[in-house]
Amino acid sequence: MAQITEIEDIDIGTPVHQIIKEEEDDQDKGMAEKKTEGEEARKAGKPSSRIPTFQSSLARKRTTTQIAESQLPSKPEGSGRECQMKERGLSSGETLILKTNSGTSLLGVKWSIQGRQNQKTVHPQGQEDGALLSFFFFFLITFLIEDQFRLLTLIESIPEGMLFPSGSPHLQSIAHTWNNLLNRANSSVNIAAFYLTLRDSDLGLTDPSVMQGKVLLDHLKKLESRGVKLKITVNSPQTYRSDMDELTGTGAEVREVNLKNITGGVVHTKLWVVDKKHMYVGSANMDWRSLTQVKEVGVSVEDCSCLAQDASRIFGVYWELGAQKNCSLPPYWPGRFSALSSIKYPLTVKFNGVPARVYLSSAPPQLSTYGRTDDISAILSVIADAKKFIYVSVMDYLPMSEFTPEIRFWPAIDSALREAACARKVEVNLLVSCWSHSPEAMFIFLQSLSVLSKAPLGCSIHVKVFEVPYSPAQHQIPFARVNHAKYMVTDRVVYVGTSNWSENYFSQTAGVGLVVNQTGSVVEKGQQTVQNQLQKIFQRDWNSNFAQALTDNPVEYCSRKKEVL
Repeated sequence: MAQITEIEDIDIGTPVHQIIKEEEDDQDKGMAEKKTEGEEARKAGKPSSRIPTFQSSLARKRTTTQIAESQLPSKPEGSGRECQMKERGLSSGETLILKTNSGTSLLGVKWSIQGRQNQKTVHPQGQEDGALLSFFFFFLITFLIEDQFRLLTLIESIPEGMLFPSGSPHLQSIAHTWNNLLNRANSSVNIAAFYLTLRDSDLGLTDPSVMQGKVLLDHLKKLESRGVKLKITVNSPQTYRSDMDELTGTGAEVREVNLKNITGGVVHTKLWVVDKKHMYVGSANMDWRSLTQVKEVGVSVEDCSCLAQDASRIFGVYWELGAQKNCSLPPYWPGRFSALSSIKYPLTVKFNGVPARVYLSSAPPQLSTYGRTDDISAILSVIADAKKFIYVSVMDYLPMSEFTPEIRFWPAIDSALREAACARKVEVNLLVSCWSHSPEAMFIFLQSLSVLSKAPLGCSIHVKVFEVPYSPAQHQIPFARVNHAKYMVTDRVVYVGTSNWSENYFSQTAGVGLVVNQTGSVVEKGQQTVQNQLQKIFQRDWNSNFAQALTDNPVEYCSRKKEVL
C-alpha cells in the first residue's frame, strides 16, 4: 500500500501543459501481470491509501499518483512547439510533445511507449513526413481559428417559489443550458449520470414543474434522428427504468455501471460531453427535480475541445466498465484514458476572453487513470492555496464515513479548513444544507467548527445552514426542496464538483471536479472572472433569509428537522 509522502508546496497555477501519452498494448504481458495499487482494498470496499486520513501540513501533502506526475519533466527540451494528435493519427485537443536528442519533434510517423508502473516515456521511431507535416500546420491554424473563443458559463437551478431580492445576482438556468448543448450537438452526446428520472411518473404525481424535464427527455429522444449518437452511463442497479427504456428505443446506448463489487460505492457523477467540444459538470442529476425543485450549481464549457476531450476520457472509463459483465477493473488503464489535464499540468486557455488554468479531477482513486488528479487532492490544494477567504457550499459535510458498517474518522478536509482559519487567518464560510435527509452527526461536527470563532481562539470560521422553503404541495415531492450545490470559491480559485463532502464520496464513489484559476489574469472592461461571478452567488445565498447561523439546536434553524427529531 502506498504511503502519503511529504513533498514540496503545490503550485496549481503552473502554466505548463505537457501530456505524455501511453499507447494501449494488449500484448504487454509485463504490465498485465502487475496488479494495480490498492486492489485488495478495492475488493474489501475499503478506501485506498491514496485517500489521506490525516494531514497535519495539508499544503505539503500529495498522493502517490501526484508524485508520479511530479516526475514528468516540467518543460520539454528543444523548441517547445506543440502538436495535436490522436493515439494513432491526427486529431484536435490532445497535446503531445515528442522529445528527441536533437530537440522537440512535432510529429513522428511511428512512436511507442516504454512503461513502468508509475512512469510512461514516449520514444519517436521515425522521421517526419513532409505531407503529414503540411497537413498538421493546416490543421493547427484551423484549430486556432475555430477554438479562439471558449465560453465558460456558471449555471444554476433555483427551486420554484424561492425568490431572492430584486437586483440579486443570478445565473443562467441549467435547463436552458442543457437544451442549448443538445441544440449544438452534431455527432455525439455522452452523459454520465447517477440515474434518469426526467418525468414524475415514478412518483404517481402530476406536478406542473415536471415540464422542463419532459422537454429535455423529448430533446434527447430526437438526437438519433439528427444523426447524433447518444451514450449514457448510469449507476447500477436502477429502480426506475422507464426513461432509459424510451431512450434506448429511440437509438440511445445505455450502460449500467455497478461499482459495488469494485469500490463499494456508486456512480454519482453528473457529466456531459458534446461532440468532444462542449461539456457540463455540476451538482444537477438527470432528474426533473434538479431543474425546478432543487437548488443546483454547475458549469458549462463551450468550444473548448481540449477540456471536453479530457472529460470524454473520464466518461470513457465508465463506458468501459459498463461493457464488462463482471464489472471489474483492468490490470491497468490503457493510455486512451490518461488525463489530458492535472494539478501539475493544467490546461492554459481563455475563458470568456480571460486567461485561465484549468483541470479536471476525479474520484475514487481506483478510477483515476494515469496522470489524473484525485478529487480530494484537488479540494485540499484549493484550500491550501487560499490567501484571504474560502467559501464552501455543499449539501452534506461529514469528516467521517457515511455508508459503511464500520464508521471511519476522516478529518482531511476538516483539518484543512481549521488550519486555514486558525493558523493562516483565512476567512472560512461554510454553507451546508438542511432537509429531512440531513445526517444527524453532521451538525455536531459543524458546531465543533463554529466554536473555533469564539474567544480566545477567534478563528475566522463561520457556519450557516441553508433551507429551501416549500409549500404544502411541494412538501409532498420526495427528495426535493434542498440546496444540492457542491462548490468552493476562494480569493484565487473556483472548484465545482459532483460529490458531497464525506469520506465515501472520495474513497468509493465516482465523481468529478473542475478547477479554474484565473489569478493574476488581465481582465478587460466588460469581462469578469469565474471566481468573481461565483463569489457573488455565494454571498447572495449566505446573506439571504434562507441561510441561518448555526445554533446548538437544529430545530431552531431548520424546520425540516422537526420531522425526524
